[in-house]
Amino acid sequence: MDFALTSEQDAIVEMATQFGEENIAPHALKWEGAGAIPKELLQSAGKLGFGGIYVSGDHGGTELGRLDAALIFEALSRACPSVAAFISIHNMCAWMVDRFGSDQVREARLPDLCSFKKVASYCLTEPGSGSDAAALRTKAGRNNSGYVLNGTKAFISGGNFSDLHIG
Repeated sequence: MDFALTSEQDAIVEMATQFGEENIAPHALKWEGAGAIPKELLQSAGKLGFGGIYVSGDHGGTELGRLDAALIFEALSRACPSVAAFISIHNMCAWMVDRFGSDQVREARLPDLCSFKKVASYCLTEPGSGSDAAALRTKAGRNNSGYVLNGTKAFISGGNFSDLHIG
């Protein structure tokens, strides 16, 4: 079995590494101290396709695979693990919208998510359950106007920063 990267994957790693070195690493400590990532940085990442890495191309995604995504996140992590994790979480959310959303939801949400004009967070962690998805207590129930969520979430990466929360 050949484990060598393709020339396209080598180019992806080079692009992500250069982006991290030039745009993230010089500011990472300041952003970490402030507890915020500038939206302008995320929009620059979106221009490179980092806002919808494994999202279909119909709505702005790059249609790359999970290995490609892992290579991007690893390269960005060299500059700042927090920024890389945030971009990874956003991509997981964009993928969920692409995979499970209706045509109407995909059309309305994915272009802005893939470009990072809008930011998404995954709401998993709960007091007493941690990040154990099988032990979650939050429930959604239908009512006359949609759904009502009942439960408590904690430690939502970018929760106060995001435009879309998926739980």
